[in-house]
Amino acid sequence: MTIDSEQLRHAMRAWTTGVAVITAAHDGQQYGMTVNSFTSVSLEPPLVSVTLKQLTHTHELVVKSGEFSITILSSDQKELSDRFAGKLADIKDRFEGVPTETLIMDAPLLKGGIAYFNCRVLKSIPIGENTFFLAEVAAACGEGDGEPLVYHNRVYWELTLPPPNPTPKFRELGGGPGRGYNL
Repeated sequence: MTIDSEQLRHAMRAWTTGVAVITAAHDGQQYGMTVNSFTSVSLEPPLVSVTLKQLTHTHELVVKSGEFSITILSSDQKELSDRFAGKLADIKDRFEGVPTETLIMDAPLLKGGIAYFNCRVLKSIPIGENTFFLAEVAAACGEGDGEPLVYHNRVYWELTLPPPNPTPKFRELGGGPGRGYNL
């Protein structure tokens, strides 16, 4: 039995993620899209992964250039997330009027993010209508200062800092041998 894609989509709404914009540039063209399928794979060697839908301009430029940049968005960049997700219909050029910068690669980074990465594709694996890209981080900056843009159940959320030195509260999980405790 195979799960219906809509069932999976609804269940995945429970997975809270940060929001990032991946950009690529090649032969005078640049494009970008909002993603939440970005993750760290390894610190040694420095590897990340991202999954992109194949029939997108960003995917095409990543394949052609063999590299991409990632901007992790701050909480005040909701409009940029929507812009690069294609949710603003009247926007023809997603970069128009958006301040950008670069590190060591041509793919632009969006100013105001909380962290930035330049990545070189090591391996790409087509999976259904998507491609999984494993990439080496060639440059990174930012230490996560600021408030991240967080996405959960199709809504942007804000994080609040925990109180200093909180006392953990545990509740016992039911069950027999091997039962545990949960915060």
